Amino acid sequence: MSVFKIKGGRKLKGEIVPQGAKNEALQVICAALLTDQPVTLHNLPDIRDVNKLLELVADLGCRVDKIAHHSWRITATTVDTTFLESEAYKTKAASLRGSVMLLGPILARYRKAGLPKPGGDKIGRRRLDTHFLGFQKLGATFNFDSSEHLFQVYAPQLKGCNMLLDEPSVTGTANIIMAAVLANGTTTIYNAACEPYIQQLCHMLNRMGAKISGIGSNLLTIEGVSKLGGTEHTLLPDMIEIGSFIGLAAMTQSEITIKNCRIDMLGIIPDVFRRLGIKMEFRGDDIFIPEQAGYEIENFIDGSILTIADAPWPGFTPDLLSIVLVVATQAKGTVLIHQKMFESRLFFVDKLIDMGAQIILCDPHRATVIGLNRKQALRGIKMASPDIRAGVALLIAGLSANGTSEISNIDQIDRGYEKIDERLTKLGADITRA
Repeated sequence: MSVFKIKGGRKLKGEIVPQGAKNEALQVICAALLTDQPVTLHNLPDIRDVNKLLELVADLGCRVDKIAHHSWRITATTVDTTFLESEAYKTKAASLRGSVMLLGPILARYRKAGLPKPGGDKIGRRRLDTHFLGFQKLGATFNFDSSEHLFQVYAPQLKGCNMLLDEPSVTGTANIIMAAVLANGTTTIYNAACEPYIQQLCHMLNRMGAKISGIGSNLLTIEGVSKLGGTEHTLLPDMIEIGSFIGLAAMTQSEITIKNCRIDMLGIIPDVFRRLGIKMEFRGDDIFIPEQAGYEIENFIDGSILTIADAPWPGFTPDLLSIVLVVATQAKGTVLIHQKMFESRLFFVDKLIDMGAQIILCDPHRATVIGLNRKQALRGIKMASPDIRAGVALLIAGLSANGTSEISNIDQIDRGYEKIDERLTKLGADITRA
């Protein structure tokens, strides 16, 4: 297993281009299975989760061609549904949470689909009820084999309906949309997720011939069509990487320009980092982070301690709370981090405490961070990456710390960040992959 060895305390400088959005990539790759025509995807990140899903799509009998760096063409002339019953499929799909979004397209085209219980980050319960409740409302029959941990859905004919999702799940919304576009009749989805990734998926499907309205809101209307065609689609830059680089620049007192950010699609992400005292300038579609000797956390208007919590879009994304937390350790002031969606995502703070951070873990969902105002630098230690986002938060901590840090289990980081060590090394970081 690979590790990162990091010599901290260096200031970075230069320009960095964010990769394509990981979460969008997993959705649009699955959406390519809705048509027998070629679908060309640009700006796909070269990361472990995306590459594993492309491999799985190829195993299903689809043609998967790399046509340029970060560009792939998928042609799903037919999908080998018998592969869904193989041990190879069960093993590969179980290791990749994004594989759950294969269900909607395969169910829509072939009336049946199956999936082993998917893997992914160990960040607490990540239930799949929303997916299957949506399929059932469209007319599918659902079965879960608890002994084999297999999910199966069948539908002689999907029929449009009105549905209210029990939660605005991003992957659940995507899966239901992909099933509904080929259903008979009209489907309305209320309490739908409306993240930029969902908006991108809907625009892509409309170019393929789908009829989706209400894009960008939590009420989607989908008029089912009988067939979809091919298209070309370019992914957004990854807003989680952009947020990570903003935090990295502040923690390491670095001057960094983040290029081609699609600022119009970042929502409140820049504002949240500004509330931590981080300065930034928008230069066209680039974000310039100047070198800062320090940054001070704002209080609420009434003088009470700032709380930063995750929420469904357009609220603050849970994927950046780990970054906000680590950045706050060197700020001036105090902040309460409230992770509402996942009950195990804050458990990595014990590593930060070992590094010298002042953090009180109130319960599985809340942590109070008392900023050190750079009066006491973090110190390098050995640690392990528990999930993608916490892994990068620990990497940022290591880059700002005195001494050498070592992060093991970096396969987790590689699942979501493309060659992060090489890209940061070009900015002046000292990271060795061993």
